[in-house]
Amino acid sequence: MRKVYRMEELDCANCARKMEDAIRKIEGVENVAVNFLTQKMTLQAEDSRFEEILQQAVKICRRVEPDCRIIL
Repeated sequence: MRKVYRMEELDCANCARKMEDAIRKIEGVENVAVNFLTQKMTLQAEDSRFEEILQQAVKICRRVEPDCRIIL
């Protein structure tokens, strides 16, 4: 499954890269892209675990940049 989510308060490209690197390490993630300029995250992951993976991605984004929100 592949979905695109809007992000708010993503303040720097370096943070976006850190988020990508950490999310990519989650088991079941096939591909992820966090775009600082468009403020969007594209997540491609296993269908059966997608919601679980998405929640882990949200936690990672909060840890990297506490003010950042993924609009679900």
